[in-house]
Amino acid sequence: MTTYYSLHNSPTGELLMMSDGKALTDLHMTAGKYVPEAHKDWVRDDALPVFALARKELDAYFAGTLRAFTVPLAPKGTDFQKRVWTALTKIPFGETRTYGQQAAMIGQPAAVRAVGAANGKNPIGIIVPCHRVIGANGTLTGYAGGLHNKELLLKLEGIL
Repeated sequence: MTTYYSLHNSPTGELLMMSDGKALTDLHMTAGKYVPEAHKDWVRDDALPVFALARKELDAYFAGTLRAFTVPLAPKGTDFQKRVWTALTKIPFGETRTYGQQAAMIGQPAAVRAVGAANGKNPIGIIVPCHRVIGANGTLTGYAGGLHNKELLLKLEGIL
């Protein structure tokens, strides 16, 4: 299967978008953690329709006019990770949840640490809003894109 990619500038810095040709598989802040290293077999395609839609929606989100994304997603991960990431998409714009609340949401209230680890490996940042998950005491906890970007996104959503 071909992996397509494109880059996009945003208020959080340069974003690496990846796709299988139909859906977005990855969205990473290039200065963040867990960014895949470029591979010689990747194909840059800035005109791919899924990238055009992602750009349009990300720009609208950062402009404050979009609250819910519709770009098709196909993250790769374990079944547990996918359940955690799906639960993240259920957190409404402008709201936060704790890791404990997220664990309870997937029916595994004792799996707080595992939920935190899965959040940290979220391959589709911003659109799958792991930035909306905070510590039990209300503090901003780790974020692969950097805490300064987590704070920026939460301010954008009116949370901070």
